[in-house]
Amino acid sequence: MSTSALLSALRVGGRQKITASTFGARTQATGSHDFRVHRFTQVREKVANGTAVQSGTFGIGGHDWRIKCYPNGNNERNQGCISLYLRNASHAKSGDATANYKMSILDKSWKPSCTGTSSQGRLFKGSSLSWGWKDFIKIEDLDKEKHLADDCLTIVCDVTVDTGLRTEDYTDEVAAAEELTKAPPPFPVHGIAEAIWNRQEPDVKIEAGDGQTLAAHRWVLEAGSPVFKADLALASNDTVAELRVGDMDADVCKALLRFMYTNSQPPELEAMAERLLVAADRYELEELKLACEEALCKNIDTSSVTAALALAERHGCTVLRKAGMRFLSSPGNLDVVLASSDGLEKLKTSCPSALLELLDKKRPLNEQLISTRV
Repeated sequence: MSTSALLSALRVGGRQKITASTFGARTQATGSHDFRVHRFTQVREKVANGTAVQSGTFGIGGHDWRIKCYPNGNNERNQGCISLYLRNASHAKSGDATANYKMSILDKSWKPSCTGTSSQGRLFKGSSLSWGWKDFIKIEDLDKEKHLADDCLTIVCDVTVDTGLRTEDYTDEVAAAEELTKAPPPFPVHGIAEAIWNRQEPDVKIEAGDGQTLAAHRWVLEAGSPVFKADLALASNDTVAELRVGDMDADVCKALLRFMYTNSQPPELEAMAERLLVAADRYELEELKLACEEALCKNIDTSSVTAALALAERHGCTVLRKAGMRFLSSPGNLDVVLASSDGLEKLKTSCPSALLELLDKKRPLNEQLISTRV
């Protein structure tokens, strides 16, 4: 019986406040982390020899870890090589650690292409000591088609920490982590998305505005959205970060996550284009925002054009605004909109800049429209 099931059974027996701890030979804790260096060619041009770029922290075996990548080698002798190292980033808090590790550069199919493995358990002693390879791969051996698809270098690091004999408290944090690992993916997974879910357990729980919860991976959210990255930096839970996105329902959140994992549009894009556009703008996903704009452009008519222009004005949608203005510039369309009971009022209050642009084009507007300029 799991600890969570045992505590549930004890509560049924009338016990209210229950804590738990376990002692045992948990000799190993294993985890993996993917680190992507986007625009690798530009990074190499800007980062000097002996300078590293680092991954975000990831927790394994009670310690926080970071991958250190030197795009131009860690010293003059290794210039022309990529140096890769693993560092215990929480030594001041968690102390020394003994770990085995493996690092791989992935090819465009997300399969290990170049791999290095530690020959034995290494002692990570002190905050500055790192273990790894000074000449992991020569730059000339990197294949643009194979290793640098879209100029992105992807490194996966597998770490196994020797935890030894220890007593562990069973906390709400541990319970949340157990619950999250049982959560299904928020969208159908296959290909790259399936590889991600199978390689690493989710470590973020997202609560949508309608109360539904969805699982996700911290590194995917941080890599895809600067807003998610900032929100996660404020999350207090190190093992399972909990985010609330009250401005999105679960369907929109699933579509957003699907795009972040697969870079593909959801099949129901047109049906939720307006809501998804608002979310894409909020989390600075410009490609998804543009896709939503294009979907909305297809359905502009006299009944929807003012709403489309208002949406474009609120969220800075250049493509959608141009489509709306082009529609109103066609003979007769503006007259139909103004003839409706609240057409002019909507233009004045929801999209005043569009109204001014129409006036500046000196279209033969009716007397009522011209008076709005005074």
